[in-house]
Amino acid sequence: MREARFRDHFWSTDLTSTVGYDSIIQHLNDGRKNCKEFEDFLKERAIIEEKYGKELINLSKKKPCGQTELNTLKRSLDVFKQQIDNVGQGHIQLAQTLREEAKKMEDFREKQKLHRKKIELIMEAIHKNRNVQYKKTMEAKRLYEQRCRDKDEAEQAVHRNANLVTQKQQEKLFVKLAQTKSALEDSDRSYQQNVTMLEKVREEWQMEHIKACEFFETQECDRISYVRNALWLHVNQLSLGCVQNDEKYEEIRKSLEMCSIEKDVDFFVNLRKTGSLAPAPVVYENYYNTQRNVTPARSPVPVPISRRGPLPTPTSAPGEPDYATVDGYSLVHF
Repeated sequence: MREARFRDHFWSTDLTSTVGYDSIIQHLNDGRKNCKEFEDFLKERAIIEEKYGKELINLSKKKPCGQTELNTLKRSLDVFKQQIDNVGQGHIQLAQTLREEAKKMEDFREKQKLHRKKIELIMEAIHKNRNVQYKKTMEAKRLYEQRCRDKDEAEQAVHRNANLVTQKQQEKLFVKLAQTKSALEDSDRSYQQNVTMLEKVREEWQMEHIKACEFFETQECDRISYVRNALWLHVNQLSLGCVQNDEKYEEIRKSLEMCSIEKDVDFFVNLRKTGSLAPAPVVYENYYNTQRNVTPARSPVPVPISRRGPLPTPTSAPGEPDYATVDGYSLVHF
């Protein structure tokens, strides 16, 4: 239970002073400014989150990342890029949430301002009425005191000149004394009336000041509670974003657990293999030894591929060169 209350600690002994009221209003204005600053902070954070989210999405979609990978590692990289895209989407969603929270803060701030304005208008009118009545009372007091001095001077003049002036002059002094007494009575009555009126105004102002203090205290408690809860909610949203991002990263880790080095190597070998025999060693070959060891190889008898029978042995006509066949070679004799 709070002990310090606005209604108990914002007074002044000067009736016309508004120092206590002004102190409360200044604090409430500062509170409203602080709400606006937090609201702007949320908006700026939303801009940052949205920009970061869009850049992550562009990065995952436009930037190559292992596009020639094969098999299980390729699947892990595909999951990685997809989850980075999802993280970007999460930041964009967070940006929208922050804008909504900033709008709620703005609505709360404007609502408090509207309600405060009604109380402030009432207090301004009461302060004005109080000050006017106080001024009138002080003027009535000044006039009353002047009439008292005038009456005292008239009495003293009568006593001083009782035996020194003529009858006619003495009558004038008595007339003047009677006039001052009458004026004194009027001023006294006016002064008392103004004091009575001022007291009524003071009591009214005091009641309204107490009501205003209680209202402003309630508003301040509501403001502190709202900002505290808004800040708590904001941090929870950031924590939730981290948890959701970690869940996305966990999907990447699960995919990496399924990545097999042996399977990827086997997959590549089976997909791109070119042969299992390596080139034979290149040996030194002596040119002359190679020539001596070479034995002429007979050309194999060609397999006839035509359906026709063998060609007839050519004969030499008179006057033409003679043909002869030796060991499969045709010789022409001139």
